[in-house]
Amino acid sequence: MTSMPMVKAEAVHKNFGRLEVLRGIDLEVNPRDVMCMIGPSGSGKSTFLRCINHLEKIDAGRLSVDGELVGYRQRGDRIYELPDAEVCKKRAEIGMVFQHFNLFPHMTVLENLAEAPVRVKRESRAVAADRARRLLERVGLAEKVDAYPRQLSGGQQQRVAIARALAMQPKLMLFDEPTSALDPELVGEVLDVMRALAEDGMTMIVVTHEIGFAREVGDTLVFMDGGVIVEAGKPRDVLANPQQERTRSFLSKVL
Repeated sequence: MTSMPMVKAEAVHKNFGRLEVLRGIDLEVNPRDVMCMIGPSGSGKSTFLRCINHLEKIDAGRLSVDGELVGYRQRGDRIYELPDAEVCKKRAEIGMVFQHFNLFPHMTVLENLAEAPVRVKRESRAVAADRARRLLERVGLAEKVDAYPRQLSGGQQQRVAIARALAMQPKLMLFDEPTSALDPELVGEVLDVMRALAEDGMTMIVVTHEIGFAREVGDTLVFMDGGVIVEAGKPRDVLANPQQERTRSFLSKVL
């Protein structure tokens, strides 16, 4: 029996004014899979990620996570937008890690992790703090529970941001170029945490420039350009033997 895809996009379109940013995206991500997305700036990769958790609303098509439409409900033939409170509840099931760490500067690392579970999920502070400590251990930062973000390196802040997303116990993790704001020597520590997550079976979509990570960890590699998927397949196949001229030209510049 085939399981339902964790993410399913069907002819997804997104416009900003007259600019068509997504021009009919079709893809599926299965549970426990890691999909890596590469492509030039402005190709629509980050916009697509933001549509998955309804930070951006799509203009046409269908997008579902774990079998449910994102931000909408279908009754008969009609589709209705969900109220904000319900969208937020659904969004809590999807972890997102951005290029910039977006940690709360006035809170300690532990407080950063415990805040959303307490506020959104109404967990007790003790339960949230206990999970936060375990997650910090998992990302190699157990000793930083009482530190403030400004006392951490960029790589450490990004590992805290990953732990914070995991604190909500999401079923899906989205990473939007999580290493591109980091000094080169700090990239590895963040990729190691992501690699471990993949090994633990977390479903992940990763927009990245880290081709080595995509080759090693990805189950699928998607190359996007101009708001469309130009090519997709097993990472090693796409990287070693791209079928499309546009993919070949892009890879010749980044490999």
